[in-house]
Amino acid sequence: MQREIVLLHGWGMNKEVWQLIETELENVLGLSVKALNLPGFGGEPINSEAYELDTIVQTLANKVNENSIVVGWSLGGLVATKLAAAHPDKVAHLILVSSNIQFCEDDTWPGIKSQVLAQFKVQLAKDSKKTIERFLAIQAMGSEHAKGDIKQLKSLLFQAPEPQEMALSAGLDILQNTNLKSEFETLHCPVNGIFGRLDALVPPTVAAEMAKVNPQFRYEILPKASHAPFISHRNEFINYLKSIL
Repeated sequence: MQREIVLLHGWGMNKEVWQLIETELENVLGLSVKALNLPGFGGEPINSEAYELDTIVQTLANKVNENSIVVGWSLGGLVATKLAAAHPDKVAHLILVSSNIQFCEDDTWPGIKSQVLAQFKVQLAKDSKKTIERFLAIQAMGSEHAKGDIKQLKSLLFQAPEPQEMALSAGLDILQNTNLKSEFETLHCPVNGIFGRLDALVPPTVAAEMAKVNPQFRYEILPKASHAPFISHRNEFINYLKSIL
């Protein structure tokens, strides 16, 4: 069976965000490309009473072929990392896009301030649509064409059904509480990362820290990109994937 590229989206989003590069990736890399919705996003049902990282991974494992190249953006990168650790037969190559193995910063690790995610959770309970739109704005912050990036993300996002409240709330909990350093350290497949130097959610300094945890980790930092480099810097993103695959 030919190897397949599997694309996993981030929090509040859905698989439609990959529309802009799916066909191009297939043409440039000569591989089949499949974007998946995380449970509760883009109309995908939630088939478990507990919405946790393990249950998400188990659901997706049934949809990912063996020996796949798994590309995870942001929250999707956490899911992809856990998938590679729990089902090594499924992931032949892991590629993390603007992702972190511990999203919340602490004294020893760069990330988002925990109060930012806590604030999002409070706002989410009041107005989920406005909270997602604010999150989109933060994702594009710093990009040289931020307004255009936000417009594209919004138009893609609203092509699919709205995310379920349970997935949004529990997704923030996963971002706030997950630490996958031990899983990342013991991965046996090749692992690459691509980051934006202007990212307001995943500090680019985390890339070097991740390489200390897993010395096999190789990465690129795009100097003018923010949190969604596959939208703002599509050509550079595709060229990077081409160079490592």
